[in-house]
Amino acid sequence: MDSVLFHAFIYLAAAVVAVPLAKRFGLGSVLGYLLAGVLIGPHALDLVGEQADHVMHFAEFGVVMMLFLVGLELDPARLWAMRTQLLGLGGLQVLGTALACTALGWALGLGLRVPFAAGLILAMSSTAIVLQSLQERGLLRTPAGEATFAVLLFQDIAVIPILALLPLLAVGPAEGAAAAAGVGALPGWQKTLLVLLAVGTVVAAGRYLINPLFRRIAATGLRELFTAAALLLVVGISLLMQLVGLSAALGTFVAGVVLANSEYRHELEADIEPFKGLLLGLFFITVGAAIDFGLLRAEPGLIFGLVAGLLVLKFAVLFILSRVFKLAAPDGLLFSFALAQGGEFAFVLLTFVVDHRVLTAAQSAPLVAAVALSMAVTPLLFLFNEKVVQPRFTRRAGPAREADAIDASAHDNPVIIAGFGRFGHIVGRLLRANHIGTTVLDLDGDHVEIVRRLGIKVFYGDATRLDLLHAAGAAKAKAIVIALDQEDKAVALVELVQKHFPHLKIFARATGRVHAYEYQRRGVTTFYRETLDSSLALGTDLLRALGLRAHQAHRAAQAFKRHDEQAVRDLAQYWEDDEAYFRNARLGIEAFERMFVSDAKTGRALGDHGWDPPPPRDPSRG
Repeated sequence: MDSVLFHAFIYLAAAVVAVPLAKRFGLGSVLGYLLAGVLIGPHALDLVGEQADHVMHFAEFGVVMMLFLVGLELDPARLWAMRTQLLGLGGLQVLGTALACTALGWALGLGLRVPFAAGLILAMSSTAIVLQSLQERGLLRTPAGEATFAVLLFQDIAVIPILALLPLLAVGPAEGAAAAAGVGALPGWQKTLLVLLAVGTVVAAGRYLINPLFRRIAATGLRELFTAAALLLVVGISLLMQLVGLSAALGTFVAGVVLANSEYRHELEADIEPFKGLLLGLFFITVGAAIDFGLLRAEPGLIFGLVAGLLVLKFAVLFILSRVFKLAAPDGLLFSFALAQGGEFAFVLLTFVVDHRVLTAAQSAPLVAAVALSMAVTPLLFLFNEKVVQPRFTRRAGPAREADAIDASAHDNPVIIAGFGRFGHIVGRLLRANHIGTTVLDLDGDHVEIVRRLGIKVFYGDATRLDLLHAAGAAKAKAIVIALDQEDKAVALVELVQKHFPHLKIFARATGRVHAYEYQRRGVTTFYRETLDSSLALGTDLLRALGLRAHQAHRAAQAFKRHDEQAVRDLAQYWEDDEAYFRNARLGIEAFERMFVSDAKTGRALGDHGWDPPPPRDPSRG
C-alpha cells in the first residue's frame, strides 16, 4: 500500500511500540525511534521502502522547531556570554576534525582534496539526537551541556561557509547546473547583502512586529489561531532562510533568541512543543530506516572501520579541546561522547558534494552509511558514559576519603543527625540554638567543608556503617535524626538502628509517600515528609490573599495536614495493591471534601476575626 494514511499508521505504530520498550530497558527514546526505523525500513520488514527519503525532508523540520525552542530559552545576553565557547571551542572543533581527517587521509594515500571535504562534512554532529538526549537526562544546563550546545550551534552556523567552500574543491562543473539558479547565481557581495538583509528582517520583525501581531491574535480568544500563527512564524522564517541559502535551523534559532524575552514566549513553547516532539521522532525513525544494510553486508569491514574511525577521531579531538578549555574530566568525557557522531547536516552536505562533483557517488555512499550508524550508536555512547564512565568519578570523589575520627566528647550528645543537607541542617541548628548537643554525620565531603566554615561541627562519614555509629555514641544517645538524601540508604539505616540500637528514638525524613510507606513497613511512625509543611504554608498564605480570614486559612491547612497524615498511615497497608490503594485514596479525598462543604454550610469556623491583625489606627480619632 502506498497511501499516506497507511504510512502514517506504520510510523506511528512503530514509535508507539518501540519507544516504550526502549525506555523500559533504559535505552532512551532516541534509540527507540532509531530501532523502530530499522525495523520498518527497506532492509528489515520493508514497510516504508523508498518513502523514507521523502519523509526525511518533512521530518527535518523537527530539528528546525527544536532550535527555535532552544533559542526561546536563551536571551542575547546569555548568548554573548557564550561567545568564547561558541567561537573558540566550536571553531576549533570543526577545524580540528577537518584537519585530523585530512592528515589521516593523506597518510592513507588519498590525497588532500577528498579527505579535507570529508573532514568538513564529518565535523558536523547530530543536533537532534544530542540535544534530545541531554534534555532527557537534565544535562543541558551543566558545564558539559552548555559546551556541547555551543559547539552544535557553531556547527549549524558553519554550514553556510562550508557550502560556499566545498564547490572550490570540485573536479568539474556541478551536475545539471545545480548552483546556477537562484541565490547561487548572484555575485558574492549581493549574496552577502541578501543574507544580512534576511537576518536583519528576522531580528526587526521579532522586536517590533511579532509581539503586536500575537497580541491581536490572543485577543480573539481562539487557541487554534494562536497555534496556527506560531507554526506560520516558524515556517515563514525557515522559508526565508532557505531562499537566501541559509540554514533554516539557524534562522529559527535567531528568531527564538530575539523572542526569548517576549511576553508570548511560554505560549509559543506550549504550542510548538507537541509538533517538535512528533517531527523529531519521525526524523529519528527515518534515520534508522535510511541505514543501508545492503552496503553494510557487502563491505562490512569498510563501513565498521569508518564508523569506528569517525567516533575515535572526533572523540580524541573533542577530549583534547575539553582539556584546553579546562572542562572538568567528567564534563569533558560527557562532552566528547556526546559529539563524537556524525550529524543530520552531513546528509545534506554529502548530497551537495556529489551534485557539485567534489566526491563521487561511490565515495559518498559509505560515508552516508557510516554517519547514519554513528548516529544510531550515540544513545549507546550516552549509556556507556552514564553507567560505566561517570560512576568511576563519583566513587573517586566519595568513599575514597577516609571517615573522620569522631571525638570522644560526642558520646555525651543525646542526638545523632545522619545527613546535614537542606533538611538536616535546619533540625541541627534548632537543637543547637536550644543548647542540645548533636553529633552530625554527612557523606558529602564538599558540603562538610562548607558547613565547618560556618562554625558548625560536622564529621565526614557514612552513617550506615556500624562502626561509625558506635564511634558517634549511638549506644548512649537518645535519638537519631535520619535526613539522608538517598531513600535506600535511609531505609538501610533504619534497619541498622533497629537491630543494633533499639533504644534510639528514630525521627526520619521522608522524601514522599512511598518513602513514608517504607518507614511504616519497618515500624517507624515518627517520619516527616519534607515538602508538606512548606506547601501548607504557601497554601495558607494563598488562601489569605484570596480573601479568607487568617483563622480560616490556618484551620483549613491544619485540617488538611491532619487528614493527609492520617491518610498516609491508613493507606500504607494498600500501597502494593494498586486497585485497593486508589479506591481507598479516592474515598478518603471525597470524605475530606464533603467535610469542608459541611463546615461551610453550617458556618463553623466562619466569622471569627480574632486571628487577623487589628485594623490600622485612625490618627484623626486621637
